Amino acid sequence: MRSASPGSGLIGFLVVGAALMRVETGQTSARFRLLRGGTEGNARLTASTGVVLLVLLAVEGVTILAIRPLLSLHVFIGLMLIPPVVLKLSVTGYRFARYYRRADEYVRRGPPMLLMRMLVAPVLVIATIAVFATGVALVVIGPQGGIVLGLHKVSFVVWGVAFALHVLVYALRVPRLVTADWARSRRTSGAALRSGILALALVAGLTLALVVLPAASPWLHRGGGDH
Repeated sequence: MRSASPGSGLIGFLVVGAALMRVETGQTSARFRLLRGGTEGNARLTASTGVVLLVLLAVEGVTILAIRPLLSLHVFIGLMLIPPVVLKLSVTGYRFARYYRRADEYVRRGPPMLLMRMLVAPVLVIATIAVFATGVALVVIGPQGGIVLGLHKVSFVVWGVAFALHVLVYALRVPRLVTADWARSRRTSGAALRSGILALALVAGLTLALVVLPAASPWLHRGGGDH
C-alpha cells in the first residue's frame, strides 16, 4: 500500500472543519439546532477542545526541554495535535462568522474582549498555522531545512506569548463549560455530538501521527530518537 503524505491525512478532517464554519442562510432547521446546541454548545466544544489541546501541549512542552532524546515523541505529539487544532480553529471561526453575520443568538451572547479579538486572536491564529505548517514542512524536507527550522522556532516563540495571554483570559470560565455536559441537569442539546467530534479529532490525530512519523526518520536518526 502507498503511504500517505503528511497533508493527505488532514483532508477529511478539514472537510469537517469547513462544515462547522459554514454560515447558514435562511431559517436554521430545528434538527440542526438540536444537534448544534447553539452558542452554549459552541462554547462548550471550544472549551473541551481547549483542555485537550492544553494537555497535549504540556506534553509537547516537556519534550522541548530534552529535544534530542525526546524528538520522536515531540514529532508524534506535534502531528497528533493537528486535527484538534483544526477543530478549535473551526469552532471559534464559526462563532466569529456567525457573530459578524449578525445571527441573533451570537449577537446576544456578545463578542470576545476587544483586545483578544483585535490583537491576540489574529496573532495566535497566524502563529499557530505557522508553527504547524513549518513543523510539517520540516518532516517533509528533513534536517537540511535550516531556514524552515528557524521559522519554526520564531513562530513558536510568538505563538507561546499569544497562547499564554489567551489561557490567562479564558482559564476561569473553562471548568464550568467543560463539566457542564457531565451533569444531566446542565446538558444542552448536542452533547453526544460534541463528544463524538472531539473523539474523532483525537482518533484522526493519532492516526495521522502513526502514519506520518516514519517520514521523520532522518530527524530521529540525527537527533538520537532511535537510539
